[in-house]
Amino acid sequence: MNPHSSQPISFRSLLKSLWQHRDLIITMTKRDVAGRYRGSVLGLFWSFLNPVFMLLVYTFVFSVVFNARWGVTEEETSTQFAVVLFAGLVVHSFFAEVLSKAPGLILGSSNYVKKVVFPLEILPAIALGGAIFHTAISLLVLQVAYLFFTGIPPWTIVLTPFVFFPLAILSLGVAWMLAALGVFLRDIGQFIGVIITVLLFLSPIFFPIDRLPEEYQILILLNPLTFIIEQAREVLIWGRLPDWKGLVVYTLFSTAFAWLGYAWFQKTRKGFADVL
Repeated sequence: MNPHSSQPISFRSLLKSLWQHRDLIITMTKRDVAGRYRGSVLGLFWSFLNPVFMLLVYTFVFSVVFNARWGVTEEETSTQFAVVLFAGLVVHSFFAEVLSKAPGLILGSSNYVKKVVFPLEILPAIALGGAIFHTAISLLVLQVAYLFFTGIPPWTIVLTPFVFFPLAILSLGVAWMLAALGVFLRDIGQFIGVIITVLLFLSPIFFPIDRLPEEYQILILLNPLTFIIEQAREVLIWGRLPDWKGLVVYTLFSTAFAWLGYAWFQKTRKGFADVL
């Protein structure tokens, strides 16, 4: 395969590539996850310990130091506030993990670009797979905390994949776009760190939207994480059905954006070999 040749950009080619290379994506995702903990004493167990430590810290800070409340019910405890907060952090961490990896995906895989025939377009899917794994572990920790602090989790937790699905599609589109940009604009990796922090504090993670003055609420609503965070809490914490209509609209938008990201990646990939 000539690295300088044009690549297909149709939506059909996108689906075909992901399906055709599904086994390779799964294998490389496992290798990526295992490689992150290779050499450590506890190994893969760190993927469970990290969210546990995060939850313990947030529980202590908001239950002991700030004595914070979300304000949904009068019986709400500060430990329940920590669980509500952690649910929002899980969504942000999922998106942030993909974003932080994306600019260096091609830069860190130059051997795939120059020396061998490799479907470069699956690299963002591998990064997404790793984020899905760590998010699943964090969600498990969240449910254990909910059981300990509140009681039996609501049955609506089975709907969690439907809430994360549109965000996963959006993440994939953003990853394709940033992976290509990262080759030609090396500063993008530094800039993404700033964006991740902005998304954290402009999301309804530490506070409900209605706590802000109306003129500032638009800033939170424009954040692509806001809707998913609120729907995640609906099914994980409050035991209510998600906004199905909103999820469908979000999925359609995410799919269109993912296709644009894929098309951008395919259009620019013929220049990767010249830059690397």
